[in-house]
Amino acid sequence: MKALNAVLPLLMAGLIASAFGVARTALPDDPSQVVAIVDGKKITLNELEAKQTGPLLDAGYRYYLAQREALNRQIDEEVLQQQAKKEGITETELLKRHVDSKVKDPSDDALRVYYEGVETDKPYSEVRDKIRDHIRHLREQKLRAEYLKSLRAQDTIQITLLPPSAVVALGDAPVRGPETAPVLVIEYADYQCPYCRQMEPSLSRLLKDYPGKVRIAFKDFPLPMHPAAEKAAEAARCAGDQGKYWAFHDVLYSSDPTGLAVPQLKADAGTLKLDSSRFDKCLDSGADSPSVRRTLAEGTELGITGTPAFFINGRFVSGAVDYQTLQSVVQEEIAAGDHRVADTAPPNQGIAQSLDAHAAR
Repeated sequence: MKALNAVLPLLMAGLIASAFGVARTALPDDPSQVVAIVDGKKITLNELEAKQTGPLLDAGYRYYLAQREALNRQIDEEVLQQQAKKEGITETELLKRHVDSKVKDPSDDALRVYYEGVETDKPYSEVRDKIRDHIRHLREQKLRAEYLKSLRAQDTIQITLLPPSAVVALGDAPVRGPETAPVLVIEYADYQCPYCRQMEPSLSRLLKDYPGKVRIAFKDFPLPMHPAAEKAAEAARCAGDQGKYWAFHDVLYSSDPTGLAVPQLKADAGTLKLDSSRFDKCLDSGADSPSVRRTLAEGTELGITGTPAFFINGRFVSGAVDYQTLQSVVQEEIAAGDHRVADTAPPNQGIAQSLDAHAAR
């Protein structure tokens, strides 16, 4: 093999920009930009992002989380500065007035109760002051957070920093919400995952808070440590063959996650008044197993290692995040009128494609 000719500055800039979402100051924002040359063969930024989606997306999301944390600190500093200016005092004086002065020392009884829960051989008299200082610090942190929250509520704050994105085809995933909704939330999840279960109310709330604006698609990603998850996913698809995918989906998430054995799945089908013979045949034959495994492989290729994982018009959000996190991305997408998934997905696989029986359930 001939010598490797790598254009190092371009390659590093492309990697950093792709993985971490940093503005490409050294490169034009052009996916055809060459980032390396191997034996005369050019590697473009587009090829790099397409073939290394998994590791780049994961790295980009971790960097995004660090950015958000830093941004929150910066916003806190800014609102403190503005409020201190309004009151004509320094930031230190502002915090003393609104936070420090309200911190109360714990009573001796409270200190003794805390001491009883501490594993130490030292006498109470020796550690009393340290316990008091620790509790004061915790109370100060809580009051500071509440004060900062109140300051943020007074100001107009718009956060436009968004998570990294990836092209995710809708495929035959079942969908809730109108086909014309501008925001598509694709969730990769596992029916035995407690964090997925935790997110269900937030997803329902999105549909309620943004009627006609949001639709939600579900893709199976059964984790290896959850032995019943794959069969549960098949069962939901079997129910979908009879037009009750979402009804069965809801039953699975409202049931005991340790009770998803096949007999219970069949009992759930009976509760929903499905054709039991047809459902049992579908489940026992594993007819929908290839579909479940296909979405699992798809998610793995995207770099997903745990559930839940969300793609909001392609924007990646991982884990059991709070409602505000999902909401902020949805609001940005609505405001931007962004149709990335429809515009960039491969032909016949974007959100505009006609859905087969699964997607209609």
